[in-house]
Amino acid sequence: MTSKSGQLEAEVGEVIVDSRPVPVEQVVAVARGRARVVLDPDSLAGVEASRALVAELADTGRAHYGISTGFGALATTYIASDRRAQLQRSLIRSHAAGTGAEIETEIVRGLMLLRLSTLMTGRTGVRAIVAQTYADLLNAGIVPIVREYGSLGCSGDLAPLAHVALAAMGEGEVRDASGARMPAAHALAASGIEPLELMEKEGLALINGTEGMLAHLSLAVHDLEVLLTTADIAAAISVESQMGTDAVFAADLQALRPQEGQAASARNMRAVLKGSPMVASHRGPEDTRVQDAYSLRCSPQVHGAARDTLEHARTIAERELASAIDNPVITVDGRIESNGNFHGAPVAYVLDFLAIAIADVASISERRTDRALDPTRSHGLPAFLAHEPGVDSGLMIAQYSAAGIVSELKRLAVPASVDSIPSSAMQEDHVSMGWAAARKLRRAIDGLARVLAIELLCGVRALDLRAPLQPARATSAVRDLVAEVTGEPGHDRFLSPEIEAITALVLEGRVVEAAMPSTVSEKEER
Repeated sequence: MTSKSGQLEAEVGEVIVDSRPVPVEQVVAVARGRARVVLDPDSLAGVEASRALVAELADTGRAHYGISTGFGALATTYIASDRRAQLQRSLIRSHAAGTGAEIETEIVRGLMLLRLSTLMTGRTGVRAIVAQTYADLLNAGIVPIVREYGSLGCSGDLAPLAHVALAAMGEGEVRDASGARMPAAHALAASGIEPLELMEKEGLALINGTEGMLAHLSLAVHDLEVLLTTADIAAAISVESQMGTDAVFAADLQALRPQEGQAASARNMRAVLKGSPMVASHRGPEDTRVQDAYSLRCSPQVHGAARDTLEHARTIAERELASAIDNPVITVDGRIESNGNFHGAPVAYVLDFLAIAIADVASISERRTDRALDPTRSHGLPAFLAHEPGVDSGLMIAQYSAAGIVSELKRLAVPASVDSIPSSAMQEDHVSMGWAAARKLRRAIDGLARVLAIELLCGVRALDLRAPLQPARATSAVRDLVAEVTGEPGHDRFLSPEIEAITALVLEGRVVEAAMPSTVSEKEER
């Protein structure tokens, strides 16, 4: 299934949230598949136990950050007990200062689940009703409206998380399960959810985390596993249709450079090209070409480097998913301590790193596409894969589209995490800009899917133009899948719908399913 944003969507199910980390796949299930959230009773008891410590400190008459003081640069300002509920409400209202376009439903649901997961660790000091309200909002399909700009990726994703907390208070705007926009108070009432009346520390506990950027990272890790395998398949089709050789992908050659990602990509390409009559047709001493161009020959090296980057990103995501980020935080032995764990640097770095890898994978894909369209380099294919070159332009402008996307991906690869603008009267004088890194990565993933779709469009047409030579079984399956949305080669026609349709096939994982069903099975078993 696919969401309205065109991304992969998980099947609906049930996710039990307790004090343990939520796996990436379950984040996807709730964010996209609308899986139902169930809270573990034992973990809820732990939440209440830690709340008792906060209540005890609130009654001491001494200043404790986030409990009886202001925030940020106002941390030394003592707040009397009769003003603390107002303090929490004011915190949420003032921090819900996002601006710009609405961010996607799946991101909002993902960050809500992840903050709920943090609350369930018992390290934040909120009441159980706060966690239950977040679960109720998710299960009711109520999605707070969160804006594009507002987070610096430090002190948590403050503005995005504050917009969610505001909705839990029955304020601000949301979309209900049908997507209708309405005041939060109306949506909560319609679902029988009581608005939260926040107590000491609870407002701060709802906004002081990295869940916004982490939701982006979790979905990106999930999506890129599919897209990088799709890139291997697209490259194999380009090699085959351009009469390249598969000899360079041999396991013993790859073993001379023991990079794990490279070995995996080469293995995929060997599997896709296995038994190809087209490749076999020019294998042997009669083939005068010594070696293929880099964009064909070095595909496993580039795709593999991206795979290794993705594996590192998954490791960082899993560590962050196992984190209990808040400030102050309640330690396992019952202390309440200030800390800097909300700084988004670990997540921001890998978000930027993935954007760099995506730009390079898309770049080499576009180069393979360009070779297929050039009769001086395609080894016998007509110019631009046109039915009647001159009268027809063929797929000429499809390559333009790919080139334009790749150019943008290179701009999106400029790291956001190297920037920092001080805030909060210099109290927060170094920030991660992880939210910005997350937003540009999301756009980059969409761009990569479209570049791969264009390579598949060109590669499949090139396979057809090689008739009566036949491609491998796996590439034939991809050709048949693509033909469902494009039809047979012929005179020029409206290309945009075909590119959009193939992009959907890519994002849905159907290209991988067609070419490498065993790979899909392995992923599901993980």
